[in-house]
Amino acid sequence: MSFKPPLILALLCLLSISQRGLAEEVQIDSLQQLHKYASRSGNQVILKPGKYHLTELIPLDSIQQRRRDHQYTYIDFSGSDNHFRLEGVEIIADTKIREALRPPVHTNEFIVSGNHNQIYGLTITNTGNGKSPGGALVSITGNDNTISRCKFTVRGSSPYGYGDLFGKGGPSVIGHCKHSGVQILGSRTRVLDCQLFLRSFGHGFFVQGGEGQHFENCYVEGEMRSTDDILGETDGPANRVDFQMVLETRNGDHTVLPGYTKSLCEDGFRTYNEVKDVTLINCVAKHMRGGFELRTKGGGVHIKNCEAIGCERGYWVGNGAIIEDSRGDNQFGPLLYVEGRGTQIDLTCSDKPPQSIVHALAAISGSGHVISLRAKSNESNASASPILVGYSAPPAGEGMCFLSVRPASNISLENRTPSPVIVHRKSDLNQIDSLEAVTYDDRPRR
Repeated sequence: MSFKPPLILALLCLLSISQRGLAEEVQIDSLQQLHKYASRSGNQVILKPGKYHLTELIPLDSIQQRRRDHQYTYIDFSGSDNHFRLEGVEIIADTKIREALRPPVHTNEFIVSGNHNQIYGLTITNTGNGKSPGGALVSITGNDNTISRCKFTVRGSSPYGYGDLFGKGGPSVIGHCKHSGVQILGSRTRVLDCQLFLRSFGHGFFVQGGEGQHFENCYVEGEMRSTDDILGETDGPANRVDFQMVLETRNGDHTVLPGYTKSLCEDGFRTYNEVKDVTLINCVAKHMRGGFELRTKGGGVHIKNCEAIGCERGYWVGNGAIIEDSRGDNQFGPLLYVEGRGTQIDLTCSDKPPQSIVHALAAISGSGHVISLRAKSNESNASASPILVGYSAPPAGEGMCFLSVRPASNISLENRTPSPVIVHRKSDLNQIDSLEAVTYDDRPRR
């Protein structure tokens, strides 16, 4: 996809800052100076382009003192009404610093806790294989902040290479040290033209608080791995636990099944709790566990002209969510899971056929949905995996597990894909217009 700056939004942000009395430009050339101005307010700060190693700010011989002082954050942008111009600036953050600091669980690294700030053009790149005890590379906790034209590459989880096969936040067969991308807690955060590359087990962009979040022209990318490849290991964490998962699979035991593909990361765009009013425009999620998993009970999720490419599941939404003019595929898992009430969905499935075992194109439960699914072309090569009405996502969305029965009523479904529709007999009052066969069943999907 092309990344075109939303100029109107950027100009409005600049105008808003200037109206609050922005000071003259400040030219700086070190991370120490950036750290200093991050805590001040009302400045235009321009950092000289170049590569800056985090050890220039946090020397390894300072780690023990920082631990004694409980200084675990790298830089906190705690000031307000600032505009940081960081084009051509790359901060190289070796994960050995994170591991040596041994911060408390869920401690974040670069934080924007002030209000009405703009951070433009920054690149942060993790290197090395140091472990992180949870937390995110970037956390935005203040209100009315904008990050634009930024690029983040995240490493530092352990073990890396299995995704959530052996557990995640709850019960685990293998304990994880996670490392996520960009956490958002403050209201009215704008994330524009940003790129995020996950090479760690953790979320991409995830919203855990606030309201009125806006993502536009953003891209998040993880990595995929086949379960055949995992089962081929003759040593390592998975082999040492005999490839035993937390969840029961379709075989009736807990052993990883061959023939599937897993993301090594978590979700590309994710909401938690009851956050509300989240907008995503022209965004792409590639090779993530869930491309767009936006199941907030707060409502107001709007997804427009977005795309999920090669994810374990493309979209998972509920309670009033709107998806319009968006796309995805079922290369490694379902295009769509729907739950809750009153969604409006318009999705196109690409012509790329499944590359591994996929049990459904979509699973739909809840009530009052209006859903239109279509193929990209009249001669689509996409799989005829069924569209399931009256069935829910499997436990934790894991494709190796059974889909369970869940009521579906008053649903309008237009199917213009090669997939047949299977409706559970306990579902009622649904209107289904399908190019392919519609059949009724009363069994769990095995």
